[in-house]
Amino acid sequence: MSEISLWNESLVAGSLTPSNQKSYEVTKRIHEGKKPLCSVVFNFIDPRFYNFFVTAGGNGINMYNCLEDGGISSLHSYTDEDEESFYTASWTCILLERNPFVAAGGLKGRIRVLNLQNNIIKTLVGHQGSVNEIKTHPMIPQLVLSASNDGTVRLWNVETGICVLVFAGSGGHESAVLSVDFHPYDMHRFVSCCMKTTTKVWSMKEFGKHVDESFTWKDDPKTFQTQVVQFPVFTASDRMTIVECNCWVGDYILSKSMTDKILLWQPQLKENSPGEVTLDVLCRYPIPKSYLGHIKFSCDLPMNYVSIGNQKGKIYVWDLKTRPPVLITVLSHYQSKSVIKQTAMSTDGNTILAASEDGTLWRWDVKRV
Repeated sequence: MSEISLWNESLVAGSLTPSNQKSYEVTKRIHEGKKPLCSVVFNFIDPRFYNFFVTAGGNGINMYNCLEDGGISSLHSYTDEDEESFYTASWTCILLERNPFVAAGGLKGRIRVLNLQNNIIKTLVGHQGSVNEIKTHPMIPQLVLSASNDGTVRLWNVETGICVLVFAGSGGHESAVLSVDFHPYDMHRFVSCCMKTTTKVWSMKEFGKHVDESFTWKDDPKTFQTQVVQFPVFTASDRMTIVECNCWVGDYILSKSMTDKILLWQPQLKENSPGEVTLDVLCRYPIPKSYLGHIKFSCDLPMNYVSIGNQKGKIYVWDLKTRPPVLITVLSHYQSKSVIKQTAMSTDGNTILAASEDGTLWRWDVKRV
């Protein structure tokens, strides 16, 4: 394992002058309640349900259908009886069922697995701190990662209810883990980041057999021998600020820090020095007034665009294909003044959803010519 102590920022920064390549308009807004909406996520795991999305906030999980006419129809709502405060949700699936499921977690450290009727089918227990983010494996959607305040990342099999792997120990995070994301086509790799300004890339390759066993386990899930993974592939440290959101874009990584910017960078192993790595930061995407914690971005399915809100209720949409970076547009509305906690982009990027701290769900759509 190697650690990068400095980030090389000899990079190309984007201009805050919008190109207006796309124009969006508000087509719907729903006020869910007084509690902040912390998460909004489209279903990218099942093409039959690409228009479905879920929100998480307070003790509620809400599933919706994004209609083609610009409307939003409610599918089901779930209210947690134990007064959970949900921070995150992710779409997943169980092969024995034909419909997708939602895995949601938050303050109490448990992960609720809900069906489309918002009935709990499983509760995954193991974390000793709140769950800050859940991400689903893009190729094996029965597997999810959870990032927790207890300093660990856990790999779960939602089909069997098994905790397969725990990423912690000598080389693990030393503080609350804020974000995780699977690599889009390397099925063994993922990235995580924590409050102590470190980003780690992990590999599950040597535990592939163990993952396979989690699918065929017939005994009590509690008797499964969960393995602990102590060392990542490498660690990068930005000692100047907390990195609170990470996402793979091919072999590159997008990282949002608490310094009003998103960075696009690439970790590279040195050819003649096994274990040593370099960190090439390629682009900087300025995001004014986004230094408050727990503001997370989203991308469309092909990873052509990234959208992120700020603490003034605005949304910035950047083009990921251009060098230097091009700001496509800035979305604003006179009634949107609260922090945008998270955005969700549709598969083609033509619809953007926004979860607001004042409990409002916003829908923006590309203007029709």
